[in-house]
Amino acid sequence: MAFIKQLTWFFRERWGWYLLAIVLMSTVSVLNIIPPKMIGSVIDHIRTGTLTASELQSSVLMLIGLAVLLYAMTYVWITTLFGNSSLLERLLRSRLLSHLMRMTPSFFQRNSTGQLMALATNDIVAIGQTAGYGVMTLVNTIVGTLVVTITMVTFINWKLMLVSLIPLPFVSLLIGVLGKHMRRRFIAAQAAFGKMNDQALESISGLRVIRSYVQEGHDLEAFRRVTTDVMEKNRRVAFINAMFHPVISSIVGLSFAIGNGYGAYLVFYNELSLGQLVSFNIYLGMLIWPMIAFGEFVNVLQRGTASSDRLAKSFAQEADVRDCADPVRVGVPDSIELRSLTFRYPDAQQDSLQQVSLRLERGQTLGIVGRTGSGKSTLLKQLLRFYPVPEETIWLSGVPIERLAADDIRQWVGYVSQEHLLLSKTVKANIALGKADATDEELARVIEMASFTNDVRHLPEGLETIVGENGVMLSGGQKQRVSIARALLADPDILLLDDSLSAVDARTESAILRSIRAERADKTTLITSHRLSAVMHADWIIVLEDGRIAEEGTHDQLMLLGGWYREQFERQQMEANLLDSAG
Repeated sequence: MAFIKQLTWFFRERWGWYLLAIVLMSTVSVLNIIPPKMIGSVIDHIRTGTLTASELQSSVLMLIGLAVLLYAMTYVWITTLFGNSSLLERLLRSRLLSHLMRMTPSFFQRNSTGQLMALATNDIVAIGQTAGYGVMTLVNTIVGTLVVTITMVTFINWKLMLVSLIPLPFVSLLIGVLGKHMRRRFIAAQAAFGKMNDQALESISGLRVIRSYVQEGHDLEAFRRVTTDVMEKNRRVAFINAMFHPVISSIVGLSFAIGNGYGAYLVFYNELSLGQLVSFNIYLGMLIWPMIAFGEFVNVLQRGTASSDRLAKSFAQEADVRDCADPVRVGVPDSIELRSLTFRYPDAQQDSLQQVSLRLERGQTLGIVGRTGSGKSTLLKQLLRFYPVPEETIWLSGVPIERLAADDIRQWVGYVSQEHLLLSKTVKANIALGKADATDEELARVIEMASFTNDVRHLPEGLETIVGENGVMLSGGQKQRVSIARALLADPDILLLDDSLSAVDARTESAILRSIRAERADKTTLITSHRLSAVMHADWIIVLEDGRIAEEGTHDQLMLLGGWYREQFERQQMEANLLDSAG
């Protein structure tokens, strides 16, 4: 079956433990047939008046000893089996996170955060239950039914057994029908759960915006609709789930009625003893759990299969960018060259970059400016190798980027994006993210370079201040400077600053850029900015327009051209002078 095929790697690794649990479960099932036989024998002895005190005492002691033995064996197989189930959940979560770490941005465009969270929680739990509880119910169904049936034929009466089991084939038929409905409804419920996760994440992360526009009521109503949909779909699952037990119990009850009626007839005509009838009823009662277990197995299997299919689809998605078979090793990136680079995002209708060509030597600084949407951030992201690009259009140290290992490239590059992601940890932990063994002196140096020293002094607990989820305790400018300090601490060969000074004032921006120029004189820096003062000291500046280079040169050369750059620079200078005058 598909579930076993998808988890073959785990069952092969843990087959010994599963074998131990199955052997112990089977042994328990076999030993469980002894007490009913002993009880029936005692009843027959009582009826005939041949029961002695020593026989009764030995029977009671044997039952007590058997109970202790069964308890010990049951404890071992439960801890073994469900220990494997918990281990599987841990391994699957680790594999899922490792898979997500390897994925490129296009993967996360296709898969929402809520759906991925549902995979890591509900779906993996359902798979773990199938590998634990599902195996238990399957073994109990097969072994329990087989052992009890053989016992009834051997020690009781085969005719009574056959008559009593007439209704039981209907169990398989009804459970097969219910199982199909269960799987379909469970998949729908999991999808709804993922949408609810998305809605909750959006509401929590956008809480400030929602409050500022007084949209709490609308957001609550939207969340109510989503949760109602989840509730309804899970109610439909629960409805099918609730039908398993009554259906099985009703059929088993019918077996009891037939067995007692026909059994009384056999006792009346001396074809069966009273003790045997009592034992038969106990054995028939022991068939209730295997029948229920069969229903539970189908239920759990359908859920586990649906979840493993969803997980397998996620694992089947591969990264758009993969290393070549024999990557070239380069010591340090001495140069960056773009040769007629054209790039289009997956599923986009038009190119985001068109025929971009430039060359940057180690130690130089490149400024990238242009209107919003001109392709500035897109150009920087190509150096992170998140997206596939045409071959031999990006070269590092004279080697095409597709011939280099992605890990090597990302070790060279420090990236400070427009969206500053901070962990819900201390300021110190966020800065030291890329270098956990950084000394206090190194931290102090990069904090000073990022003009964050004074801010640290005013934080409640200094560097040990918890920033909250995504830095909620910090201002926009403080988040940017923490991100810059984090990148500077790693001391990358190539530093990418993607409009990462937009939330700081001009004086702070100037101080940060001065520090970066001084400290990174022998390393390469690329800066995108809407504020031209951030790039005016760069060795080379390009102006992007609709993904093309419209102007390029040094600051002085661009001012002489009299194009967009000069017009924008003069406007910004005028605005700055007006603000200074107003101040």
